[in-house]
Amino acid sequence: MRVFEIGFSPCPNDTFIFDALVNHKIDTQGFEFRVHLEDVQTLNEWALNGILSFSKISYGVWPLVQNKYQLLNSGGALGKGVGPLLVFHNEEHPDAKTMTVAIPGKNTTAHLLFSLAFPEVKNKVFLVFDDIEHAVLSGKVDAGVIIHENRFTYADKGLTLWMDLGTYFEETYHAPIPLGGIIARNDLDTNDIKKVDQLIHQSVEYAFKNSYETLPEFVKCHSQEMSEKVMRQHIDLYVNDFSLDMGELGKKAIAQLEEVFSNLNR
Repeated sequence: MRVFEIGFSPCPNDTFIFDALVNHKIDTQGFEFRVHLEDVQTLNEWALNGILSFSKISYGVWPLVQNKYQLLNSGGALGKGVGPLLVFHNEEHPDAKTMTVAIPGKNTTAHLLFSLAFPEVKNKVFLVFDDIEHAVLSGKVDAGVIIHENRFTYADKGLTLWMDLGTYFEETYHAPIPLGGIIARNDLDTNDIKKVDQLIHQSVEYAFKNSYETLPEFVKCHSQEMSEKVMRQHIDLYVNDFSLDMGELGKKAIAQLEEVFSNLNR
């Protein structure tokens, strides 16, 4: 039996994708996975240090970890209409030149997309994603970039949409938004990496065929503060054909985002 460390977030899209793999609902071909459930910024930081064998990361950190990892084809989050949102609380949005903005992690795709749309903003506070709504509502910051399930709840909490940062990327580059992908450490056996990539593909297939009508307990137990309706909205938005295989279109979108990263960091 081969045991690998794997990390992904407790969000419904990730637990939905990996449920069949880590809970042996499919034949894992003798592989066992030791799971680490962490927010994506923590996973990004771990990837920078090469800690896990396999991990979910933000594509915003991908250019910084290419020397340690390679991208897998399956298990990622790409698509249209899936990007982060910039929200605020006041009647009029604040002055972009002077405002303070909460962002869900320095190395996240959300930060990269925000920097693309608002390169002039310098006052940034990096918070765990589920603390950002409160930070905006309490006045700690002037605006916030929200991701994951918060895009389904911000309006009910009294926040207002300023910009869909994903739409900005789509309209600028005519490409789907690369949010997060699965990476494998380069020191692993090449055949093992290929097998795990195939197993993740099978896990997503299993989820589509068997787990949608009745959400797995693995999804629900890690999303206890969410209604089942929000869980399903979350999965519908972030799990799609790109999660099965990023394909050439996905690879081109990732290359486009890498170009954005390069231009912003010159």
